[in-house]
Amino acid sequence: MVDINMIGKTVLITGATDGIGKEMAIALQRMGANVVIVGRNAAKTEAVVKEIRVGNPTGGSVDSMVADLSSLAEIRRLAAEFKEKHERLDVLVNNAGAYFAKRLISVDGFEMTFALNHLNYFLLTNLLLDMIKSSAPARIVNVSSGAHAMGKLNFDNLQSKGFFMGWTAYGTSKLMNILFTRELARHLEGSHVTANVLHPGFVATKFGHNNKGLYSRFVKWSQKRALTPEQGAQTSIYLASSPEVEGVSGAYFHECKIVQPSRAAQDDEAAKRLWEVSLELVGETEKISS
Repeated sequence: MVDINMIGKTVLITGATDGIGKEMAIALQRMGANVVIVGRNAAKTEAVVKEIRVGNPTGGSVDSMVADLSSLAEIRRLAAEFKEKHERLDVLVNNAGAYFAKRLISVDGFEMTFALNHLNYFLLTNLLLDMIKSSAPARIVNVSSGAHAMGKLNFDNLQSKGFFMGWTAYGTSKLMNILFTRELARHLEGSHVTANVLHPGFVATKFGHNNKGLYSRFVKWSQKRALTPEQGAQTSIYLASSPEVEGVSGAYFHECKIVQPSRAAQDDEAAKRLWEVSLELVGETEKISS
């Protein structure tokens, strides 16, 4: 990987205590960035911070914040605390997400996959958008998945009510990540802030391990042939740091190259409608609309 100078840049990475997010934090800190990682477990998050500091004491700074990103109140608290502690945000990486085999409900009453994988990205980004714009040129990187191709966006049933299939809900949330990024890029035109989205590949992380029974065992078995987290993080690192993508916005990447997502993921009318619906659901229409 090319050694890009990130000295003086502040990077916020969610879901950074394991897998892709953790590898991103390590790589960008080594480049000299001031990295802030977000995790749900305080002890684990602090342990990762110490690990990164010991592994490369001459790199940029590394700090942590703790939040349950399936909760709108926690997302708002995280954004407010970040603004209190930091003066700028050069790169925001929305990476936190999960697969749920059973239909669970978030503290706000949303289906959990929708809450964590979509509303989390949407609300956190919008709450930090003024700070990101003031730090321009800046970047927003959203981690999606090739699983978006099996997603089905039904505006009459965004909460996956009725018959629930975990993979369909997950694929739909990843489809939403791409649509959100496309609409976000449109909102950001002329701001010198870019927004891109990516498929990291099939990576051997702890993804899916939160579920029990046969599914968890199947995931662990299938990951024997998967990419390592370090390999899976390369496109995310590339989008966060490479001068090659300076000015590129609204694109979907895989293996550090622009590729075409599914036809449903290119529906700009659906992207606009999803934005508007999401604004209403998070209850922040006046504060975060742009």
